[in-house]
Amino acid sequence: MDFVEGEIIVVDKPYGWTSFDAVKRLRGAIQRTLGVKKFKVGHAGTLDPLATGVLIVCTGRATKQIDALQAGEKEYVATLRLGATTPSFDLETEIDREYPFDHITREMAEEALAKFRGKIMQVPPVFSAVKIDGKRAYKYARKGKEVELKAKPLEITALELLDFQPGSMTIRVVCSKGTYIRALARDIGEALGSGAHLTALRRTRVGVHTAQQAWSVEKAVELIESQTPAEIDMTNKADR
Repeated sequence: MDFVEGEIIVVDKPYGWTSFDAVKRLRGAIQRTLGVKKFKVGHAGTLDPLATGVLIVCTGRATKQIDALQAGEKEYVATLRLGATTPSFDLETEIDREYPFDHITREMAEEALAKFRGKIMQVPPVFSAVKIDGKRAYKYARKGKEVELKAKPLEITALELLDFQPGSMTIRVVCSKGTYIRALARDIGEALGSGAHLTALRRTRVGVHTAQQAWSVEKAVELIESQTPAEIDMTNKADR
C-alpha cells in the first residue's frame, strides 16, 4: 500500500465512536507502520457517534479527493420512534415531549414519506456542526442557548418504508450531501401529527462505496500494521 501517494480506505464506523476516533486509530496505525510522528489522514463525511456504517478515510495525497467523495449520494437505513421527541432528534438527549401516535397507520406513514421525496428545504438540527457566527450550533445547544438555523435545499431521491409497527417505523433514505436524517425524522413526525426521533441510524453507502465493502476498524488497523501488500484493495473485501 502506498499511504503517501494516497489510499482510500472504507471502514464501518462502530456505534458510539466519533468519525475522528476512527481516523485517529487508522492514522496511528499508519504512523507506526511508516515510523513517522505525523501523517495526513482525513475522512469524507462525518457520521454522528450514535450512527454506524460507511466512513471513507483518505490518506496522503488522496485527501485531495475528500470534497469530491463527500459530495456523493448517501444511503441510510433509519429507525424512528413515533410519539416522542428529543432536543437532538436522536438518543443523544432525553425525551422532552410525548405525543399521541395510536392514530398513525402504515398507509399514513406511506403518505407522509411521499411529501419528502424530491427537492425539499430542511432546517438542520440545532445539535449539529452547522456554524453560527463561526461557532458550531451544537455548542450553543448544549449550553441551552436558543439558535435559529436557516432551511437549506437538498434532494431525497428515494424514501422507502421498510417496516412499520405501532410506535415505530424503519425507512431507507437515498439523499444528497447535507441531508440530516435526524431532521428528517423530526419532520416526518410532524407530518404524521405526532413527534418522532431516531433510535438507530446506519449509513449503508457513500457514492459507490457500500457497507458490504467496508472493513471493520480493527481489521483495517491489522492490515495496515501487517504491511499489507500493495495489490490488496482496502475498499473490496470479496476475499473475506
